[in-house]
Parts: sequence; C-alpha cells; structure tokens
Amino acid sequence: MHSTKNDLPELKRIPLVVLLNQGLAELIDLQLQAKQAHWNVKGPNFIALHDLFDAVAADATVFADSVAERITALGGQAEGTINVVGRRTTLPAYPVEIVAGRDHVDALSTSMAVVGKSIRDSIGRAVELDDADTADLFTEVSRGLDKKLWFVESHLHGNA
Repeated sequence: MHSTKNDLPELKRIPLVVLLNQGLAELIDLQLQAKQAHWNVKGPNFIALHDLFDAVAADATVFADSVAERITALGGQAEGTINVVGRRTTLPAYPVEIVAGRDHVDALSTSMAVVGKSIRDSIGRAVELDDADTADLFTEVSRGLDKKLWFVESHLHGNA
C-alpha cells in the first residue's frame, strides 16, 4: 500500500483494494468480450448490435477507470494487465467462434449478469468495511450494468 492521508484505516483499505481489483478484472474482461462481439457480430440486426456492443464496451471502460482510480485513491495499486485479468476474472470464456447476433447477445448478456452479481456482492462487502464511497461507486457501476443488460437482453425477446 502507498501512503495516503485517506482516513480509512489501512486494515480496511487493504481488503477494499483486493475487492476493487477483482471488480477491475471483471470489468476489463467484460470490456474485451463486448469488443469481441462488436467486431464479429453478423446478421440482420448487425448495425444495432454492433453499436450496442460498442456502447457496452465503452461503459465497461469508464467503470473500470473509476474502479482503478478508487484503488489508487485508497493507496492501492490498480492491477489491470491482461495476465492479472486472466487469472482473476470469474466470467465465462467468450466463445470466439460465434457470429450470429443472437448468439453474441446470449453470450454477452451472460457475462454482463455475472459481473452485475459480483459488483452487487461487492456493495455489501464495502459497507461491511465502512467505506460508503466504494459502496457508492459499486452501486453506480451496478446501476449502469443493469441498464445495459436490459438493452442487450431485449434482443432475446420479441419476434425480431
């Protein structure tokens, strides 16, 4: 841990940094999965999904940046390399061979739901560690992910 004048005790900041780094890994993985879908989607809803998947990736990038900055504000080290992300992520491996829009929607929405659950669990853990600011950050991320999950999952319903 780096020295900081943040008044949260180091004994609380250490597990918070671990929790935040887990969220960072999952958000980076989600960002990359969304780009995989964005680059490779095919089918009649191509442009709508292409743009939607890019928006998911952009949001995941913004969320990851906010989480990484919170880590460093607490005196921790943000660990966002691909090697660390690969070891830490709990997301299912993205099926790189798929091209159909519905298949990408299904795969990406599954990963988005995994990240959403993990982030919601992290809200409670941050509260237990008496860090309302980290809990608030996780709440903001959760709300944004839920909204984008709704947009993505909407492509699984209806007759289109």
